[in-house]
Amino acid sequence: MPRVAILDDYQNVAMSMADWSSLPDGVSAEAFSDHLADEDAVARRLAPFEIAVAMRERTPFPRSLLARLPNLRLLVTTGMRNAAIDLAAAAEFGVTVCGTNGLAQPTAELTWGLILSLARRIPAEDAAVKRGAWQVSVGDGVHGKTLGVMGLGRLGSQVARVGGAFGMNVLAWSQNLTAERAADCGAALAQSKDELLAESDFLTVHLILSRRTRGLVGARELALMKPSAYLVNTSRGPIVDESALIAALRSNAIAGAGLDVFDVEPLPPGHALRSLPNTVITPHMGYVTAETYRVFYGDAVENIAAFLSGAPIRTLTLGARRSG
Repeated sequence: MPRVAILDDYQNVAMSMADWSSLPDGVSAEAFSDHLADEDAVARRLAPFEIAVAMRERTPFPRSLLARLPNLRLLVTTGMRNAAIDLAAAAEFGVTVCGTNGLAQPTAELTWGLILSLARRIPAEDAAVKRGAWQVSVGDGVHGKTLGVMGLGRLGSQVARVGGAFGMNVLAWSQNLTAERAADCGAALAQSKDELLAESDFLTVHLILSRRTRGLVGARELALMKPSAYLVNTSRGPIVDESALIAALRSNAIAGAGLDVFDVEPLPPGHALRSLPNTVITPHMGYVTAETYRVFYGDAVENIAAFLSGAPIRTLTLGARRSG
């Protein structure tokens, strides 16, 4: 019977988040908590497995890796979109790819955690109190400030509505956003990306990474922002030019940044962003809540059972070998 590999289970919780015992008799599941960045190591690990469960984009599945996994029949990705999987190659090599449902709220909540942590210097004050100091900074309020939301989809719309509850002026922009859609979320439509950048006291990014959005916020765009402004990115790292952002933070061209996503993840040891004093950084944990994991892994179990029964669900692509 098939073996299931559950990858990148950083917190060692995958087995407790779903009823893996409900899978057909003889199916065995094994979770791996370590992250393998080397493709050779990933290929060796997955060689004996017919099914793999990938947590978001933590482990990429490019054509070169899929070609080295002749036993792989099913790849389940958490979420219904994963840019790190070559779907065309998966279909070509006979690998069915399925996704799962997810929750939008956790990432919107973390966005506000980052905004408030930056504004009120929460991490710095926490560290100061723990080392014996008391009130080492003066924070900024958010009431009456301008919240700029770049992308007003499922996540951005939730962030925008919370901004309104805080008494902020909410301004939104994306390439296809209309004034009507913005108004539905309690926001005004910025007439251009440049206007959004120039007017925002807090700029938060909620776009899908694509050819069109990669590097959308670069050195030119950062130079348009106020020196007192903060940038928050809980979407995907490459939407913001990382080198340009580091330069802007080092020169105090902007006041700070709250980042949950990076060009390379996990963030390499010694990376500049690990030591800049005007940042709050988190390890791509926007979606990492018990509630989300129960949905992810619960749906993964359903996907595996459906695939083994010959009727795959939530399919992103079908592989010719799917029936074994």
